[in-house]
Amino acid sequence: MAVALKLSDELVEIAKPHAAAMHRSVPKQIEHWARLGKAVEENPELPVQFIKDTLLAVEEAKAGQVSDYQFAS
Repeated sequence: MAVALKLSDELVEIAKPHAAAMHRSVPKQIEHWARLGKAVEENPELPVQFIKDTLLAVEEAKAGQVSDYQFAS
């Protein structure tokens, strides 16, 4: 469900270069930040990069981009 929100001009301007660098729209960039911020608040003991990598892994799995891990012998 999409909801219209009023965001500050400052936040939108800050998001623009980040969105461009990540090939996202400005709303999707802000949505990404919100999702990441929520995960960070829910897991304060974990490093942010670990949380980012985990969110990426979940999306890769949803997209079917998984393979079996081969343990070294």
